This record gives sequence, C-alpha cells and structure tokens, in this order.
Amino acid sequence: MTNNIYAPHLMTIKKMRDEAENIKTFTLEFNNPALKESFAYRPGQFGEVTIFGVGEAPISITSSPAMKGYLELSVAGVGKVSRAMHAKKVGDVIGFRGPYGNTFPFDEVTGKNILYVAGGIGLAPLRSNINQMFAEREKFKKISILYGCRYPKMLCFMDDLAKWEKVPNSEVLMTVDTNPANDWKGNIGVVGSLLPKIEIDLANTVAFVCGPPIMIHFVILDLLKMGFKGDRIITTMERRMECGLGKCGHCNIGEKYVCFDGPVFSYQQLKDLGEEI
Repeated sequence: MTNNIYAPHLMTIKKMRDEAENIKTFTLEFNNPALKESFAYRPGQFGEVTIFGVGEAPISITSSPAMKGYLELSVAGVGKVSRAMHAKKVGDVIGFRGPYGNTFPFDEVTGKNILYVAGGIGLAPLRSNINQMFAEREKFKKISILYGCRYPKMLCFMDDLAKWEKVPNSEVLMTVDTNPANDWKGNIGVVGSLLPKIEIDLANTVAFVCGPPIMIHFVILDLLKMGFKGDRIITTMERRMECGLGKCGHCNIGEKYVCFDGPVFSYQQLKDLGEEI
C-alpha cells in the first residue's frame, strides 16, 4: 500500500452509456476487493480521475452512497482528459483518487422542502444527493426538481427524472433554451423560467443549485428576488476544483480552499468570502 497521496487507485470500467450529447456515464469498480468493500463517500464529493499517459481531472461523483460496490461518473467530453476517457472501453483500467471535498447538507435539511435547480451536466452531482434523499424519503417534505438544458439532446438522466416524478410529494419540471429540431413539447426558456410554475414555501425550503456558472448566477438572483435567504441557497464551485488536496493553491477563495473546504457552499458563505456569483 502506498503512502503517496497523489497515487491513484486502479478502477475498471464495468459499464458505459451515452447519457446525452457528448456526455457519457461510466460505472467503475475498484480492482482492490478490500477497497471496493470499504470505500465510502457522501453526495457532493469528487475524485481525481487519471487517464494514464494523458493526465488527471476532478470529476464529481454522481452515484448515490446508497448503492454499494461501485461508482458512477458522468463526464462531458470537453477537455484532454475527458475526451481520452470517452475513448475508453468497457474493461479498460483508469485511476481514481479521492473522495475529496465537503458534502451537501443532509441531516441539516431534514424536515424541509427541497428545491433542486440544475442546468446541463450540473445535475450529475445533485443526482447523488437526490437519490440519497429518495432513499430516505420520509425525512423530507416536498422535493421539487427543476432541470434545464440548451436543447433536448443535452438532457441527462432521463430515466432518473421519469422515476423521480413518480415519487409521492415530488415533482419534476424540465425546460430547454431552444428547440432546433422541433422535437420538444415541454417548456422553452431558461431553467429560472420554471420557478414561477411551482409553489414554494419560502420559510421552510432549501434550494440546491448546480450548473454552468452563468446559470447559477441568474438562478441565485431569481431566488434572492423571491425572498430566499443566503444560507438557504446551496451551490457548488466545481469550476474551481483542482488537485483535490488543497496543495496546489489554485482553488482558494479568500481563506478557503474549494478542494478542501468546498466545493459545496451556501450563497451566504460565498458572499462573505467575497466571491462573485
């Protein structure tokens, strides 16, 4: 066993599926049986994926800790490492180290209404938390999931969304920014356009927001205008994740390190740190 904190564990790709346009979801299993049995994480955490000979990149875990024995990562093929990962096949071996970072609040929000607002592949880290909440559904009141993408082919996790909307006292609303193929019958507009379509009990609701930075910016503005307090808006700073250890110093926001103290923050915390949203 190595003590090198940068050394990845070996994992085998057990399954791959096309999640959406240029997005694949990988099911990974640790090669070490003991690690497969003992590995633990919480929703919101991430790991560093190594494609040997290419490099490594931070990727959020999208599977739920309620599902044991494997990890799922959803990856957009937009960079050198992610494109190399897309080129892998079932049975190939990659590296993984982690988990890193803090987690979404869970026990702290029991008994509350939960509002998820996600854009694009930003649903991936929230999916881990959503499935964990549905695994313990009795602990939460109404769960609302608002999800949007640029166009229909970019919508992820359609099977999960169909399953979630069937759970009692839960709702799923979707939207797309544009409909170039004219094959979408639902709402057209940014994801924030769905907020007026649902009933929200401001005094007893916590919002989780994840997606592209510009989406997070405008959704948080919408939530603040509605009367949400800053500590009731939870978001992630995935775009600032770096080495996972807080060692490289590239992830700091004020006195905090996203890889170590984040990536999950409340809007109030980010505001106090002087971070622009």
